[in-house]
Amino acid sequence: MPKPFPKEFRRDVIAVARQGDQSIAQVAKSFGISESCLQRWLKIADRDDGLTTGTSSMSTSSAGLDLEAENRELRKRAKQLEQENEILRRATAYFARDVLPK
Repeated sequence: MPKPFPKEFRRDVIAVARQGDQSIAQVAKSFGISESCLQRWLKIADRDDGLTTGTSSMSTSSAGLDLEAENRELRKRAKQLEQENEILRRATAYFARDVLPK
């Protein structure tokens, strides 16, 4: 089984594909991945970023739409909190190195 591509690589490929300067086939070929793989990555990224909604029967109901919107907001908030946590962790490490032991 092949090793999965790193998240950074996926993010870069998705960013290039979303720019729209090249077709999906051209982007996939230039990065050495299949078109179907790139299309799947784009679909997943769109869903994670809240750009598209699922086609399940629940998404057509108003309760389903409310839940999907809430899930998108919660994902965005979780991502923001993770970034804030990383900033605080780095700041703590930076300031901790300046503190002299008593």
